[in-house]
Amino acid sequence: MKKRLYKWIFFRLMGWKILGSINTDIKKCVMMVMPHTSAHDFYLGIFIRGITGLEMNWVGKKELFRFPFGFYFRYMGGEPLDRSGGLNKVDSIAAIFQRKEIFRLAVAPEGTRKKVTELKTGFYYIALKANVPIVPIAFDFGKKEVKLGNPLSPSGAIENDIAILKKHFIGVKGKNPQKGYSV
Repeated sequence: MKKRLYKWIFFRLMGWKILGSINTDIKKCVMMVMPHTSAHDFYLGIFIRGITGLEMNWVGKKELFRFPFGFYFRYMGGEPLDRSGGLNKVDSIAAIFQRKEIFRLAVAPEGTRKKVTELKTGFYYIALKANVPIVPIAFDFGKKEVKLGNPLSPSGAIENDIAILKKHFIGVKGKNPQKGYSV
């Protein structure tokens, strides 16, 4: 019932489309979601998760997962990030991948909703360390399309791999295009 409601709202009421798909056999991946120019991106992600039926995740500082919101945040795919013991973010998130049977981590490589000239590379190093593919996902507000791309297994040649991933975002416009990263 919830899936039908999500589809009706997303496709009929809002007028969006989903192009492509994520292979259900991919149980672990880093989803590179761009452009991230608005808080509207969050609910689009919720709709995509509900429509596809795929578990999709995000990380937040462990303090967010305390009572009273912890249960809800976990239900929404959240995973607390514990950086104690001297672990950096990449190592901490890679450890989550090791613990989980299914973990599809959504990351906005811009790191902010403000204009940036360079992408943060943490998403890439997380995928490399966890030995999982990167799936590019474009939220194109100009065409009202969510474009689900093909997975790329990071080779360690970051500049080459990111150049390949960026091709998925050519011509894509965020909710606030002036704030978007220019591909």
